[in-house]
Amino acid sequence: MISLFLDTADKDITIGIINDNKVLYYVNELNDNHLSERFLPLIEAGFKKLDMSIEEVDKIFIVNGPGSFTGVRVGVSVAKVIASSLKKDIVTISELEVLSSTFTDRKYIVPLIDARRDYVYTAMYDSKLKKVINDQYVLYDDFMKYLEDNYDLSSIEFVSHYDIKNRVKPNIDIMKIIKKHIKSRTINPHKVNPNYLKQTEAEENLGKK
Repeated sequence: MISLFLDTADKDITIGIINDNKVLYYVNELNDNHLSERFLPLIEAGFKKLDMSIEEVDKIFIVNGPGSFTGVRVGVSVAKVIASSLKKDIVTISELEVLSSTFTDRKYIVPLIDARRDYVYTAMYDSKLKKVINDQYVLYDDFMKYLEDNYDLSSIEFVSHYDIKNRVKPNIDIMKIIKKHIKSRTINPHKVNPNYLKQTEAEENLGKK
């Protein structure tokens, strides 16, 4: 089975083309303001390099947030177009779970994404990517206080692209994610939506009026 993995939700653009248990193509590049121009060519370059057609894909795995509003929107839009036009199955995955695929010998992994104004997107997963604390948008200090009161911090690996104390940088394991979700329920592409976990700034401002 050929799988296409797409992630534009955080600091990096990650694209993977997988055949069963083997990663055939992998690209991980810094995300920037030109994502909408770069993303499709990067996908096309992968299939060209492998001398494959995108029509050969059986399933698409799209990371639908949380993270950058623009990044999530672009990634989800492209995945929906590919899936609907080629009639392919699509599965959504949390960016926080993706970050938590980073290898660690600690019991728990806490991914952290900067959500600005002292807030973060975060959660807690175990080494098998089982969710221990649900994905959430929360004040960083409040979440850290909760962890300190309820867990041994030495059992937790903090993973983040951002300059957060005692964190390691993400080194995601695509195969670990694919293996977990290979039998996950697929979604009608037209029903796939971004998972922002919070309102956009425009929506927040509208609510204040």
